[in-house]
Amino acid sequence: MIFSKDIAKKTAELLLQINAIKLQPNNPFTWASGWISPIYCDNRVVLSYPQIRNYVRETLARQIEELYGKPDVIAGVATGAIGIGALVADYLNLPFVYVRPEAKKHGRQNQVEGYLEKGQTVVVVEDLISTGKSSLNAVKALQKAEANIKGMVAIFSYGFDVANKNFSKTEIDLHTLGNYESLLEQALDTRYINQEQQDILALWNANPSEWNAN
Repeated sequence: MIFSKDIAKKTAELLLQINAIKLQPNNPFTWASGWISPIYCDNRVVLSYPQIRNYVRETLARQIEELYGKPDVIAGVATGAIGIGALVADYLNLPFVYVRPEAKKHGRQNQVEGYLEKGQTVVVVEDLISTGKSSLNAVKALQKAEANIKGMVAIFSYGFDVANKNFSKTEIDLHTLGNYESLLEQALDTRYINQEQQDILALWNANPSEWNAN
């Protein structure tokens, strides 16, 4: 769920502006998963632009306080959300931890890095929601550490059905700054894409694993 339509459109505008999101329906990308995709999203680019970085940090922080009050800890999901998660925690003057995809094989073999007490309330920060599996894997690690998860916030979600299903199996509340629907609206409004390209992008989103540009 997006925080609001206005925030979603503004987020789309900023991410397109700095090429954190690229739309190429006529020259698609290949994801690491093997999916052919007309969109590529790398929200880590946000960290290189102070004004946009501050917008993302402050908007996420304000929405966290509005939705959940002030948690005890902010947790970022490695690796993409470590930077923005730390910035949100700093803005809120809260402790920060981050969660690895799996426990380290050496040393203390931590999966949750940083100081976290049992029973502390945590809001999880993500940069991008695709299938939701890696995000929910981080939640499981925090729950194993006996944290009390208040919810999750993210910069952007593709809005895939598979992600909706994965989150629906949990009690985790997810809110995002932007989503795919608002992105396409903003891209069309600003003539970043035309109507035909928007139709192609919408078809891909409905069935991304089997979509073919040809």
